[in-house]
Amino acid sequence: MSIKDNLLRIKQSIPNNVTLIAVSKTKPQEDIMQAYNAGQRVFGENKAQEMKEKYANLPKDIQWHMIGHLQENKVKYIVPFVSMIHSVDSLKILLAVNKRALLCNRVVDCLFEMDISHEESKFGLSMQELRAILLSEEYKEMKNIRICGLMGIGSITDLREQTKKEFYELKEMFLEVKREFFANAPYFSQISMGMSSDYDLAIQEGSTMVRIGSDIFGARDYTK
Repeated sequence: MSIKDNLLRIKQSIPNNVTLIAVSKTKPQEDIMQAYNAGQRVFGENKAQEMKEKYANLPKDIQWHMIGHLQENKVKYIVPFVSMIHSVDSLKILLAVNKRALLCNRVVDCLFEMDISHEESKFGLSMQELRAILLSEEYKEMKNIRICGLMGIGSITDLREQTKKEFYELKEMFLEVKREFFANAPYFSQISMGMSSDYDLAIQEGSTMVRIGSDIFGARDYTK
């Protein structure tokens, strides 16, 4: 099936209140334009410099979401234009984003990445670490970031019950953080979870953003 057909099939399978992020990492700009011409406007990348290059060459009404691990020295590449950073996993990164956003006269929407799989290869915060950030004086002084919710990546497993449990735990974390820190903040409303293999489970557990790549663009060739 074509990229257009894949997109239409997926959009028909998700509720209107769930944002589809087309994960275009490693994919050529021609593929992104096929999705764009089929109506897609929200794309996800996991490398700052690749996102910067694509932003420079592609239509400016695209909303770019940073979904990969973000290094402090790469923040400068994306803050001028990024729509949302899903992968904030430390106070250090948040401070770097806020500092650069101030220079750009922007307020950047961010999600905290939570550790729900407990796999060593993945990043993410524990609830204890998240609370420490939100209670810190440094966070309270930030004026150029806006925390909109939480993000999580499930385990690499064929055990769908385990994945479902992890997504449930992320939803519970979201509700707890909402009650404790963002009860009067309507913008704290996003739960980014679910990919090509498990987005149906993520939606069942309350996801508001799904990050789908291979089901739209086909399998990636990481040897290129």
